[in-house]
Amino acid sequence: MCRYGLDALLSVTLAPRCAACASVLDTPLAGPICPTCWSQVRAVSHPLCRVCGDALPSWRIISLPLELCPRCRRRRGAVDTARAAGQYEGSLRGILHAFKYEGRRGLAAPLAKMIRGAGGDLLGDADAVVPVPLHPWRRMRRGFNQSDELARRLGVPTLRALCRTRATPPQTGLSAGARRRNVRRAFMLSPFLSRAHAHRLIEGSIVVLIDDVRTTGATLEACAVTLKAAGAREVRALTVARATPPTSTALRLASTAARPAPARQEP
Repeated sequence: MCRYGLDALLSVTLAPRCAACASVLDTPLAGPICPTCWSQVRAVSHPLCRVCGDALPSWRIISLPLELCPRCRRRRGAVDTARAAGQYEGSLRGILHAFKYEGRRGLAAPLAKMIRGAGGDLLGDADAVVPVPLHPWRRMRRGFNQSDELARRLGVPTLRALCRTRATPPQTGLSAGARRRNVRRAFMLSPFLSRAHAHRLIEGSIVVLIDDVRTTGATLEACAVTLKAAGAREVRALTVARATPPTSTALRLASTAARPAPARQEP
């Protein structure tokens, strides 16, 4: 009753708004996101590619090769298995923006719960979870690393095994090839771990990379290459959301829109 009364008092006097849809929260003590927004999060639908976690067009799978999407049939990378909890759209996009850019660190717990629900089988026999690192300057500006906040709440030992060697430009709006070039050789084993200690922790182990959003998987792949080079037996990846990669048409339109208009010639 006290909680109900305090929720009502805060709702009337302060009128706090949902960080995703901006509607007034009826139960602000429950968190900065309203129940409607949580209920509208769309999970990644089955069947899924057993490697990258992308949706497959049909349940009619008759052999192991057909459990792979066309891209994974053509090319296998360093990430052995990937999974995402939801689609990066609608309310989940708003929730993640509030988490990352508005400092709503309290959202890490329910988002980590989503990750456990979607990838519990990937975490079950894992030796450690490895958060995807931010560059120190970006972490300083943001105040925290969202991947680290998620990793610490998954019930598996957290190993901060990686660091960024350079500040890469944001991946937003880049094509798949440009994303891969952007993060190539951008990660190394953490200097806070001695090389011998890092290899002892990683060699022969199953590690799970943790990040907030996966689009083309270029960042996760670059991290996995470093972990495999350190001796990891298997590298898996779990993210809160799966974003649809931009199409070539969308990238071309964005490039055209960003290009300055030609100067008008005076007669």
